[in-house]
Amino acid sequence: MVTQRLATPTAGGRNSVAPRVLIPALCFVVMITSIMQTAVVPLMPDIATQLGASADAAGWVVTANLLAATVCTPLLGRMADLCGPRRVLLGILVVVLAGSLLCVAWDSLPALVAGRALQGASFALFPIGVAILRTALGPYRLEAALGIMSGMMSVGGGAGMIAAGLLYSEGDDYRRVFWMMVALALIAVLVAWLVVPGTPGSGTGSGFDFWGAIGLAFGLSVLLLALAQGGTWGWVSVRTIGCAATGVLVLALWYWHERRFATPLVAPALLTARSVAPAHLAAFLVGVAMFVQFLAIAMFVQVPREEAGYGFGASVLETSLVYLLPGQVVGMAAAAVSGLVVRRFRADRVLMVACAIGVCGFAMLVAAHEHAWQLIAAVVVLNVFVSVAYGALPSMLVEHVPVADTGVANGINAIARTFGSSLASALVAVLLATFAVAGTTIPAERAFVAAFVVGGVAVSAAGLVAAAARLCK
Repeated sequence: MVTQRLATPTAGGRNSVAPRVLIPALCFVVMITSIMQTAVVPLMPDIATQLGASADAAGWVVTANLLAATVCTPLLGRMADLCGPRRVLLGILVVVLAGSLLCVAWDSLPALVAGRALQGASFALFPIGVAILRTALGPYRLEAALGIMSGMMSVGGGAGMIAAGLLYSEGDDYRRVFWMMVALALIAVLVAWLVVPGTPGSGTGSGFDFWGAIGLAFGLSVLLLALAQGGTWGWVSVRTIGCAATGVLVLALWYWHERRFATPLVAPALLTARSVAPAHLAAFLVGVAMFVQFLAIAMFVQVPREEAGYGFGASVLETSLVYLLPGQVVGMAAAAVSGLVVRRFRADRVLMVACAIGVCGFAMLVAAHEHAWQLIAAVVVLNVFVSVAYGALPSMLVEHVPVADTGVANGINAIARTFGSSLASALVAVLLATFAVAGTTIPAERAFVAAFVVGGVAVSAAGLVAAAARLCK
């Protein structure tokens, strides 16, 4: 059992910020992570065309971002625990701003990939935001604040695609969307500098686990590389299997090392203890379902009906405004109340209910997707699931984690969601490539139905994990 040690802010930092100011500020700061992750998705084909690159080469715009996130998130979370979250948060935002500027400074693929890698540091903003809230707020306000911040991060995923649709139309310079990222990063730096309170770290980093950091970074990177590039290399190719096997072996050795190191980077109990493991597994499954929703629905509505017999032939702008925006509006409302619901009914119970809602949403997609209103209704239901589930997950974790480990524990939880999203992306790509309309490269309708089923199964499994966590208490 991982025990909780409460911490209180000490003098010397900005600790007098009112919650009504701090919470919205952190919501904005962490939301840029999901905006930067999803805003680039609709641009990928045009990025390849404008830069004269192959689709495989352009794919590194996404892959580099995820690899950097995988390496940085747990390490930066631990740094925030040791050195204080405010200074690490500001450092990350400066790096993200530099990466965003790099994306627009040169019209070349290497510069874009390098900039996206720097933007990957933004994935650590959420776990560090959790650490800031935990030290700045009392227990009564904490769960509500975590729910709001988590829900707004989930809303940011859809907001990124909507923003891309509004700013970009076919033939425009893709860098218009990246200029938006520059503006967001600059505003986030100013907001964090003015609002985020300064709190001390644990200061217990004299025995920093260097080899643990190297092992975790390398193991996670090669494992994620197998997921991200498997479709290009071939899922049974030597490179894919080699990366996957190497990643599993290195992580197994890393875990063995962490159990024997006096001051481990990640205490094994933060991964496998019965009180915290369900939160990590549920985060992975919610990540699968969330990305199936975003990716499969956005692609489905853009399929031309006259060629495939289904779909709506929507443009990127129509996809954003007609099919995604209503769900985002409802998702924002759900995010605003999710924390209050978690505080009243406990996180594991709320996650169970959220997953039941998610199963209904995917069932709607499987059973009825002929008319636009059916898709919109399903998207609304699924956004409620995502917002409420995101609000419940950090509360499931925080109540069992020491304050000194808040950043790294939530960093691991964020990586679990990232791996879930990466697996979902790979699964959707395989399904759409496997089942095609005869004589074309357009995915068949049953491919999307299978993807929706995958999302529903993931949501069901997450609900069962939450139920099991509750029974084990």
